[in-house]
Amino acid sequence: MACSYLFGAFLLLGDAFAFQQLPLFDPSPVSHNHVAAKELVDSASLQNRIHADNLFDRAKVLYSIAELGTDEYNHPTRVIGSKGHLATMSYVYSTIAELGDYYVLWNQSFPAVVGNVFESRLVLGNEVPASAIAMSLTPPTKDKEPVLGPLTLVSNVGCSESDYPDLTGKIALISRGECPFGTKSALAGRAGALAAVIYNNEKGALGGTLGTPSPDNIATFSISGSDASSYIKKLKNGQSVDASAYIDAIVETIETTNIIAQTTEGDPNNCVMLGGHSDSVAEGPGINDDGSGSLTLLEVATQLTNYHVNNCVRFAWWAGEEEGLLGSDYYVSVLSPEENLKIRLFMDYDMLASPNFAYQVYNATNTLNPVGSEELRDLYTDFYTSHGLNFTYIPFDGRSDYDAFIRHGIPGGGIATGAEGVKTKAEQQMFGGTAGDWYDPCYHQLCDSLANLNLTAWELNTKLVAHSVATYAQSLDGFPERTSFEAADVLPSKYHGPKLQL
Repeated sequence: MACSYLFGAFLLLGDAFAFQQLPLFDPSPVSHNHVAAKELVDSASLQNRIHADNLFDRAKVLYSIAELGTDEYNHPTRVIGSKGHLATMSYVYSTIAELGDYYVLWNQSFPAVVGNVFESRLVLGNEVPASAIAMSLTPPTKDKEPVLGPLTLVSNVGCSESDYPDLTGKIALISRGECPFGTKSALAGRAGALAAVIYNNEKGALGGTLGTPSPDNIATFSISGSDASSYIKKLKNGQSVDASAYIDAIVETIETTNIIAQTTEGDPNNCVMLGGHSDSVAEGPGINDDGSGSLTLLEVATQLTNYHVNNCVRFAWWAGEEEGLLGSDYYVSVLSPEENLKIRLFMDYDMLASPNFAYQVYNATNTLNPVGSEELRDLYTDFYTSHGLNFTYIPFDGRSDYDAFIRHGIPGGGIATGAEGVKTKAEQQMFGGTAGDWYDPCYHQLCDSLANLNLTAWELNTKLVAHSVATYAQSLDGFPERTSFEAADVLPSKYHGPKLQL
């Protein structure tokens, strides 16, 4: 395996590791003698080089890398800013570098906001709501100590300053809806609240992120609507409810890095691009999320070196996806109009090996997304159909790294095998597994380890990734031309990344 067992090097690199900075496009002439004798990439041939054993060997290396995060987090993790993520980037970069001059390789560093909640507790009346969760990117309570005050119900859905009376010394209870959680937290903070509690106006628990930090944000919890209902009733009836809130957390800005590799050969004005994210959540090692996608890219990139390509292929390993699509957002935001137009399509590969899997295809239509998205969707569904396999459509709702691309006019799509969603009885008949369980019961948890991979689904989906690369690297004939880099009319989404934002 390329770059096999550079683990000792990861230990030596430590925090001092620095990537070699390379230009987006090397202006010097590139000799293609090394690829001239190779055959043109062919889907069937490239797929035949994909084997589950190779993928699992890479996963074992990645889990060893995640264990580098144990000293700081007390368990394996590859969250951005950790030694586990630093070593993940080293592994990706070194693996591609070992492939020689088939690829131009570069990194793209950018500032990323990260947060970590060390401890939290919410008490309403005399009860601790079972659904209470400290929101992602919440600041701590004042001096990281408990704060006490009467619970106060905010009018309407708390999206306007007029909804907030003087809340000095109080804890605000706010409905979810209409505007981002961060807006509600900041408005409550400006009104003098000690802390905020946002309750769900839909069924179920509520977890989310405050998003881009504001100096007005205050310590913010979320709870379910059912947990909030009794307190809302008491407050509307004029009864008082005492509350206390405590959050020990940090929010800080660090530097992290996207890694990009592009074939030196192939038409640079017609680039086929695909990506996965290199980071995990703080809670676990992320071997399925998104170790499976990022390692699939490494394996396909490695096997592609056996072929000649007509169109350039660009691989990306994004950082900061779990914090809100930070790496992919940054990448697209700094593209010039000319460079934007060179990307003919973007394919997102996030979670390809869920243990209770379904073969999921993003329902990317041309009506709601840049033209070409539907053609990409159909390539995936045709593949499953041709193999006699079922598939299901899932919303194209902004939860992964395709979002910035489609919002900037670039056709996008992708496949997945499922996260925290519950498998239905119909899906059990279609794909096997267990109805009533999550597609990935270890989603965003410590148990997202080597035991959390379905190798059958992973190998099949990696062959599909290889098929997508080979198809478009060979020819873009019939794929819609791009004439504009303007953002498409994409509908607003509750998500920007894996966490709810409104």
